[in-house]
Amino acid sequence: MIENLKGAAAVVTGAAQGLGYAIAQAYAREGMRLALLDVLEDKLQRVAAELAGAGADCLPIAVDLADAAATERAIHQALERFGAPRVLVHNAALLIQRSMLEITLADWQREVNIILQAAFILSKAVWEPMIRAGGGSIVYLSSGSGIKGFVKEVAYCPAKHGQEGLMKVLALEGQPFNIAVNTITPGAPIHTPMSESNYTDEQKRDWVDPALLTPAFVFLARQDASGVTGQRLNAWELSQSLGSAG
Repeated sequence: MIENLKGAAAVVTGAAQGLGYAIAQAYAREGMRLALLDVLEDKLQRVAAELAGAGADCLPIAVDLADAAATERAIHQALERFGAPRVLVHNAALLIQRSMLEITLADWQREVNIILQAAFILSKAVWEPMIRAGGGSIVYLSSGSGIKGFVKEVAYCPAKHGQEGLMKVLALEGQPFNIAVNTITPGAPIHTPMSESNYTDEQKRDWVDPALLTPAFVFLARQDASGVTGQRLNAWELSQSLGSAG
């Protein structure tokens, strides 16, 4: 593990808004150099300008993570600029509720590709650079859909289950190379654009600011295989415990 993240690089997907934006802000406060990926180019540029204005070294990369070739170009652009990242956080996801009767193959592929295909491509690209750097941390955003099934999540649930499986394999393979690989679920309803579209009214009454979950992501940025790896973590609980410890 490392304690000081200043000058270390981070790659964060879905960074233009919601939890990804909150994570990017937290990493910027740690002095990290940031490669920020998102399909929402205008919002992403505003986030990068905001963080750069506060002194962060930011590279905004507009990319559709459903597109394999575009994803590969984006992560190699980040690697060319910053070298091996200390942490890769794959936060981007798409959830559009559709039943089996409603969903098309194209719909299914888009959701799965953003969540699972991109997780593979991004991890594959940073794997050897992290090995050469002596270690690193890979984090996939999971949810209850990573271990349970939900009606009308015909694509999202399988993709999140797949991320859990990929984490378990890569945590084992990463151990000899000092690479930590974990999944993390918010652990609490969070107020994001995606949750606005999918949460029930009851969940919306209890939702919290994503910024309250970011201590968990700073903690994970410090990890390597000598610390926490191969785990499914709860960001809310971990952030609360870190706050209590501090």
